[in-house]
Amino acid sequence: MEIKRRNEQFYVGDDPENPMAEMTMVLNGTKQLIVDHTMVSDELRGQGIGDKLLEAVVNYARENNRQMIPTCPFAKARLEKNRDQYADVLSENEETH
Repeated sequence: MEIKRRNEQFYVGDDPENPMAEMTMVLNGTKQLIVDHTMVSDELRGQGIGDKLLEAVVNYARENNRQMIPTCPFAKARLEKNRDQYADVLSENEETH
């Protein structure tokens, strides 16, 4: 599955307006991004697509020197579970405990 990016959306599928899976973010100033939504279609569930989308957002945050604030329950749970792996991109203001 190829992860594509359009503006503040990472997605899977041919149409970003109707993706098979997506994770969206809101850029907050020049230093932060808020992960606010994750959706994976029923046909793609259980294939790790959500984790691949999250990894794409994490890579974007690292490449652009941004801190992540996860408000999406999926992203928040994954980042909390692997906090050590993502400590460099988690906002210091974010309480995930």
